[in-house]
This record gives sequence, C-alpha cells and structure tokens, in this order.
Amino acid sequence: MRALRILGYTLAGLVGLLVVALAVIYALSARRMGRSYAAVRGHAVAVPTDPAAVLRGEKVATVRGCTNCHTADAGGGVFIDVPPVAQLHAANLTTGRGGVAARYAEPEDWERAIRQGVAPDGRALLFMPAQEFYPMSDADLGDLIAWLKALPPVDREFGPQRVGPIGRVLLLTGKVPLLPAELVDHEAPRPAPVAPGVSVDYGRYLATNCTGCHGEGFAGGRIPGAPPEMQVPLNLTPDSATGLGRWTQADFDRALRTGVRPDGRRLGKDMPVAAFAHFTDDEVAALWLYLRSLPVRPFGSR
Repeated sequence: MRALRILGYTLAGLVGLLVVALAVIYALSARRMGRSYAAVRGHAVAVPTDPAAVLRGEKVATVRGCTNCHTADAGGGVFIDVPPVAQLHAANLTTGRGGVAARYAEPEDWERAIRQGVAPDGRALLFMPAQEFYPMSDADLGDLIAWLKALPPVDREFGPQRVGPIGRVLLLTGKVPLLPAELVDHEAPRPAPVAPGVSVDYGRYLATNCTGCHGEGFAGGRIPGAPPEMQVPLNLTPDSATGLGRWTQADFDRALRTGVRPDGRRLGKDMPVAAFAHFTDDEVAALWLYLRSLPVRPFGSR
C-alpha cells in the first residue's frame, strides 16, 4: 500500500508539473503573439496600374512562392493542419467573402503586411515570411500589389488560427519563425535596390525566399514542426557529399526547370519547379553564382 501511495503521489506531482509547464508555455507564447505593432508604419510604394505591371506582379507572386500558400487564385488555403503543432491557413487575399483585401486599402497596408509581417490592425501575422520579403525592392513590391489589386474576388472563409503546445514550444525556443514581425527591424532604412543581372548580389536577392525551406545557411534538413510527409529540403551549399559541389550550372538549370537531378532522380513534390519555370536564363545564372559563393555547410545544419 505504501508503494502505491508513493507511486500515486509521484504521478500526481508529474501531472502537476506538466500543467504548470503548459500554463507557463501558453502564457509566454500568448504574450508574444498578442503583442501590438500598431506603431509600425508602412512605407509608401508606387503601384503601377498598366497591364504589364499586373503580369510582372503575377510573376513575382509565382516565383516568390505567394501562390504556394495562398493558392493559385489567391483565395487562401490551409497549409498546416497538425493540431499539436498548429492549424494555420494562408489568408484569402481577394475582395471576395472571407478576403482581406478590403482591409488593405492603401499600398502602405500591403507593404506592412508583406515586408514587415504586420496586419492593418497592428497584429503580428502568423507565419507570414516577412523576413524573406523584407529585402524585396519597391519595384517588385509595386508590381505585386498591382497584381493583388487586379485579382477577381474569391469567396473562401476560414476559421481561427490555432497554435498547439508543440508549436508554442518551437516558437519559444526559436526553432520556428512563427512571428516574422519579430525578425524584421522595422526602424532600419530600406535596403538598397539590387540591379538585375548575372551577379552574386542579384542571386542573393533572388535566393531570399529559399531560406524558408532550406534554412538561413541553405544547408537543408528537416524543418522543425513540419508534417512528417513533407519533403526534407536539400543542401544547396557547394558541399561535394550532400550539396551542389559536384553539380554544373547545366545540372542546376535542368533541376530547377524540370525537377530532375543530375542522377536522374526527381525532386520532391514540395520543390516549386513550376515557379522556377518563370525564371529567365539570367536569373537562373545569378542564383547559381550566389549558391556557388556560399561557404560549404554539412547537410542539416540549415
């Protein structure tokens, strides 16, 4: 009997500790997710209205991955549905029922959301990769907003976003950029625009959106909190064993445009090959130059 009592007290103590830990995790994460960024102001961006600008903006949306999460019609969609981690959807960007476009009345509203991760009401947008879009030039952003404003309405509504205990732990430990608004220096001067061309600098500009999957160091590895069925991103550094060290530029071009690696294997379904089909030859060459300039990193070091 004494042993059973000790076991019962031990289990009760462990349950109590778990409850306290969860309470602390939820309190700390809720404080961060509830922080107001109302003082953050959007930057003025010139938005062209000609049809050519809308077409350029559609390309920006495609190659920058906007349509991967927000879907091809920009009506939004669920992209994480793992309750212990999170249940998140990409917003409906149109003027249709459930869309956010009516609340984004000015170019500054779009700029603040896209490049700074802040909604018009000052909320931090969840998982909107503003840290990747922050370097986007005013010209590209203006074209992107022109495309957004020209979108036909889509009626698509979603329930509330939810972040589970694992997602909150990943946030608090810095494993997942759930609040990109925290990663952007809202007071910093805008980065200088980079001239398009076959250069390392322009390749760096194009590669910013690769970091969301391949990591800040482009070394790939499993994404923390990602569903188990999601493809593990590859190492894009010049590592000869696991990266692009043995690839040629022709190999790289073929992989981007067709999804076929030098050894004949296909890239996983999560690799946005359709988006890279819109890259020009110069853009592919610039991206290759930049990736070749990276320091060698072992696979998985992200």
